[in-house]
Amino acid sequence: MRERLWIQRLALIGALLCFGVVVLGGYTRLSNSGLGCPDWPGCFGHIAPTGSAEHYASDADVRKAWVEMIHRYFASTLGLIIAVIAALSIRARREPGVRVSFALLLLVLVVFQGLLGMLTVTWLLKPLIVTGHLVGGLTTFALLLWLWLSMRAEAREVDGYSVLAGNTVVNSGRRARLWAGLGLAALGLQVGLGGWTSSNYAAVACPDVPKCQAQWFPEADYKDAFVLWRGLGINYAGGVLDHPARVRVDAAGGVALAEHPDGFQARDAEGLLREVDRVPLGLAAVAEERRGAVVHVAGGRLVGALVRRQRAREAPLALRGLRQIPDFEAVQEVLYVDSARVKRRHRRRRTPARADP
Repeated sequence: MRERLWIQRLALIGALLCFGVVVLGGYTRLSNSGLGCPDWPGCFGHIAPTGSAEHYASDADVRKAWVEMIHRYFASTLGLIIAVIAALSIRARREPGVRVSFALLLLVLVVFQGLLGMLTVTWLLKPLIVTGHLVGGLTTFALLLWLWLSMRAEAREVDGYSVLAGNTVVNSGRRARLWAGLGLAALGLQVGLGGWTSSNYAAVACPDVPKCQAQWFPEADYKDAFVLWRGLGINYAGGVLDHPARVRVDAAGGVALAEHPDGFQARDAEGLLREVDRVPLGLAAVAEERRGAVVHVAGGRLVGALVRRQRAREAPLALRGLRQIPDFEAVQEVLYVDSARVKRRHRRRRTPARADP
């Protein structure tokens, strides 16, 4: 039982730390510190930049090296936490609610993230690797948060009211879950496009919003904008795309937003949160690239966390089954009566009022 409690606590600590790692990664990229330490995992063969001061031409280069290494320190700590979660999950694999496969998936993902972090440096900020590193970091954050939310929900006491609420969501919330899934897919696409935009240094190719260079359809290079692989040995610091290709990359985010199933309408709290994040913070990212973009990254991560939190809370108790309640027959009868009452109320709301003759 103690192992399960520690897994839940470490999942929360890991999620918070992973959030910080993602934000630090964004700041590392925006402060041009990605190659502050050109080797991996150390910095010119040292564990800290203090041992390699002779390799830097100015104090600014030393600061960039510290930014990069601090990001690595935090990421390494996160990997250690996930390794402990996996070890505890294997040890407590017979306890209810402990998912060994989930913990091992997290461990494999964080090892893969370490590999992408190494390739980000050794392959000189290749956009495909940088974007994959961003998506992997957000996936790690999502899985840690999901693990904590699910274990917390399963630890709560089960009563008739909570089971009724959970079953109501399961039975009548299919449409809401569909829209939530589409929203998450659109959010994932937008995150990928944002990572591609940032890694190609195309964020300010369109300095005005919502138009681009005072045009709705500016001159853009569609062919060169999304070339995923250009070979090795190319230094991508500062970007290698011509301006028309950067315009196409920067405008792609707006196209993805326009193709969102809900368009620009906030039909629910999730849609409103996404718009609140992406409109003013996106403008700030264009107006002042570094600070605005860092806040934009952090806000996007929080919005994604809120959406995942809502989905995790939908019906965890209902999926655990009703037979955990001692008086199962009485609760079943209450559920049947209340479900019928809910259906009648829903039917009356959907039926239009008839005019009197």
